[in-house]
Amino acid sequence: MVLPPPDRRHVCLTTLVIMGSMAVMDAYLVEQNQGPRKIGVCIIVLVGDVCFLLVLRYVAVWVGAEVRTAKRGYAMILWFLYIFVLEIKLYFIFQNYKAARRGAGDTLTLLLSVCVPGLFLLLVALDRMEYVRTFRKREDLRGRLFWVALDLLDLLDMQANLWEPPRTGLPLWAEGLTFFYCYMLLLVLPCVALSEVSMQGEHIAPQKMMLYPVLSLATVNNVVALATKACTFLEYRRQVRDFPPPALALELQPPPQRNSVPPPQTLHCPPGRPHGPSPTRDALDT
Repeated sequence: MVLPPPDRRHVCLTTLVIMGSMAVMDAYLVEQNQGPRKIGVCIIVLVGDVCFLLVLRYVAVWVGAEVRTAKRGYAMILWFLYIFVLEIKLYFIFQNYKAARRGAGDTLTLLLSVCVPGLFLLLVALDRMEYVRTFRKREDLRGRLFWVALDLLDLLDMQANLWEPPRTGLPLWAEGLTFFYCYMLLLVLPCVALSEVSMQGEHIAPQKMMLYPVLSLATVNNVVALATKACTFLEYRRQVRDFPPPALALELQPPPQRNSVPPPQTLHCPPGRPHGPSPTRDALDT
């Protein structure tokens, strides 16, 4: 298949989003290191960015060429490369913040929430769907692709809960499982959506694209709800252990020690003796 000439605006915008987000992640990595190690990290990220830019030089042009068609093969390749490199950098940033025992703030989360779903919408080219002939199919397809963008936001929100603010209630294995589970879904799910668009081609039927909705419900929506409840429960247990409520704190306190006062002793008369006044006392009184 011979591709048409690439769309230069699409190529430039895609390259700007990718390299801009990579540059910000590199700035985080360099800022987290001090001394001679900072220079070494700077050299490593620069070499990695140059290599990534050489690959992007060709793949972005191929992606811009297939924008006017229904094929999205090169878009899947570019998405896989971008998320693969971005999440590796994000993992080291997360570990550095965890070692420093401080949160990453809202800037990192905002950057990811804008760049990652924005790049996906650029790759599917919502404004270039002339290959879908009917308006109803076009709008239905756009709605399904926006569904993918919302799933990406949910996955990024799950990852952001690890460093914003830093969580101490989750064990180490739970943090790693959460991060790499979201990493895997960020790699796979958008590629599944792009492959469904690419396989049906110009005779696309949105009602037949059922693979992604099933995967989304099984891996994102149900899992996010369960993970949120589990994290809330673990956080509540940690707060109760560290800062018990007043009523529970009163129950957990030991009872105060009271001064033991012996009870008053009562005199018991021997049996058979009258309880009235003694006759000797009466005689003295008279």
